[in-house]
Amino acid sequence: MDVPRGTGTAGDDVYEVIVVRHGTRSTSRSDVFLNYGQYGEPDAAFTVDYYLWILRNSRTTVLIDTGFARGPAEARGRTVLVEPAEAYRRLGVDTTAPHPIVVTHAHYDHIGNVGLFPRSPVVISGAEMDFWTSPMATRTLIAHFAESDEVAELVGVEAEGRLRRFSGSVEVAPGVVVTEVGGHTPGQCMVTVPTTAGVVLLTSDAVHFTEELERDMPFISVTDLPAMYRGLQSVRDLLAAGAVDHILTGHDAGVLDRLEPYSPELAGVAGIIGRLDP
Repeated sequence: MDVPRGTGTAGDDVYEVIVVRHGTRSTSRSDVFLNYGQYGEPDAAFTVDYYLWILRNSRTTVLIDTGFARGPAEARGRTVLVEPAEAYRRLGVDTTAPHPIVVTHAHYDHIGNVGLFPRSPVVISGAEMDFWTSPMATRTLIAHFAESDEVAELVGVEAEGRLRRFSGSVEVAPGVVVTEVGGHTPGQCMVTVPTTAGVVLLTSDAVHFTEELERDMPFISVTDLPAMYRGLQSVRDLLAAGAVDHILTGHDAGVLDRLEPYSPELAGVAGIIGRLDP
């Protein structure tokens, strides 16, 4: 997979990446890694954090997923740290503007607030959209990770002519490339974005945790295990080739501890890579 390189200067194809931590949960390793008992390791506590991402420069804002809604999150035992609507407000994102939304996959914790953006075009893998509107999506072990009304929201967006299906890869804004990898879900995607700090790879749930990538330990929710393994290898290949400079995984705890806070008021809520001059 070819990845665009950052120019190191602020232009239409260079962005800052804002990482918003909107939720968390305390669980166990056996609840996040597939068939954990097969690794022959003792169980232990594990923390999962929940993120959404904002890419922007002086001309363009691109939203990568929209986080979870409070009801479905709390029903699953997740802790809401900040309402995504409030996070967008505090970060100056105009929800009435037609900012493109990239849906990396249609699980409840990634599409819970699409309805906040009534004018936005929504970019999603065609395979992903087909899957979640098929009878297979009603199976218990699959349906657990989605909300039917949120999928219906995507169907409504398509009826309005705002949904953009793609296959393979697509450039959604200058330099911002969305690539389909599958595995976790049939149309699971990753996003590459050039910044002044280099190329950032937003893996979303193609890689939930750094340990998943480093130890080849798939996440517990998977629709195609060989594709998930291939996706993990593709990320390792990109790193080895020097094609990306930074990786942001989908659910690692403590990501914001390693980033510059967006502002003192949002420390612990929002961090930033490649800050651009206002």
